[in-house]
Amino acid sequence: MSVSKYPHENMTLQPQQKSAWFEFVKSIVTFKGDLSSLTAPPFLLSPQSVTEFSGYWAEHPSLFVAPASASDPEKRALLVLKWFLSTLKQQHNPRDEEGKKKRLKPLNPFLGELFLGKWEDGSGTTNLVAEQVSHHPPATAFNVWNDEHGVRLQGHIAPKSYFSGTVNIDRKGYALLHLDKYDEDYLITMPKIHVEGFMTGSLFPELEGSSYIRSSTGYTAKIDYISKGWLSGRRNGFVANLFHDKNPEDAVYTAEGQWSGTYVIKEIITQRELEKFDINAVKRTPCSVSPIEKQHPLESRRAWQHVAAAIQRGDIRAAGHEKSKIENEQREMRKIEKSLGEEYPRRYFTRVEGDPVVEELAGGIPGQTSIKGDFDGTHGLWVWDEAKYQKVLSNNLHERQKFYEGEN
Repeated sequence: MSVSKYPHENMTLQPQQKSAWFEFVKSIVTFKGDLSSLTAPPFLLSPQSVTEFSGYWAEHPSLFVAPASASDPEKRALLVLKWFLSTLKQQHNPRDEEGKKKRLKPLNPFLGELFLGKWEDGSGTTNLVAEQVSHHPPATAFNVWNDEHGVRLQGHIAPKSYFSGTVNIDRKGYALLHLDKYDEDYLITMPKIHVEGFMTGSLFPELEGSSYIRSSTGYTAKIDYISKGWLSGRRNGFVANLFHDKNPEDAVYTAEGQWSGTYVIKEIITQRELEKFDINAVKRTPCSVSPIEKQHPLESRRAWQHVAAAIQRGDIRAAGHEKSKIENEQREMRKIEKSLGEEYPRRYFTRVEGDPVVEELAGGIPGQTSIKGDFDGTHGLWVWDEAKYQKVLSNNLHERQKFYEGEN
């Protein structure tokens, strides 16, 4: 099961779907391992690949670049928090751009799968490159940048879903935001998710626990996610406190409300309400991609186009057939690599033993977070490789990797 496709409103099953659903529930309850490898009922299948989820980081480009325009580090830290909160709803939005409900189970990306896009608005051009850098376990690396404002975001996410009373999704990884003008970094950890209503089929997710945004200037935002109670409360609640590391008990600002709707930002020392922010009132700028015929063969929408078309027209048999073709091709590629003693060459990212910036900032974050595990070799640590990117640009490599054409 995927991190980002559970609807944030009840998904009540149709009578004809309940039998298949409960069979699926049985398989989940007894399964040991990552649930993403299970075959979901047809009515849950989505035509979208997980690599596309990186496209939700900057659907509000003006919020993404806003910290670069603030001269005060305290205000920059607050603007980074505001931007991050703005990304949460769209990552988990129950509906697509046309208002249709999204399917729950996205396509599992193949190794090397790409998603390339950009956002263009009054903030200039914000670019995105996402690559599936690992298949077992799955991990997607991403780089988002706006050269005009000098704002850069890179990182990787490795989701793992498991059953423990309900479906839980533990996302390892992080995002690292950099502001060129101030040579400033912000380390962002990922919240966990659990799915309510699992046994009845009326599904909705809740973010749980805490996530952090820690700055190289000494400011930290701690975001506590609040689940809806049995008898009262609203879904998608949170309370965030922004403080300086020298005085962690004395917050400078708080933000409280719903990350899927409205929340209030207050200045603690004056108890003054600075802003009442409604994410639904802010215009989105969806990530745009090249037409399928102009995409690289490894780009998500081109690679999965026949699977997606079959799902959209309800032809599950054809979808399964097309999906198997891709999966079998990938298995053959892995066999070739193994026989040659080679590893699949990542196109834009490189695995490293450690990142000093990340490690220093992570050291100041307490408890268990999504970063724990990144440095133990389980998921790998992936960083953007500018040299690889420039090579792709200079050579215009819109073809399959030569590695698989016997030109080694």
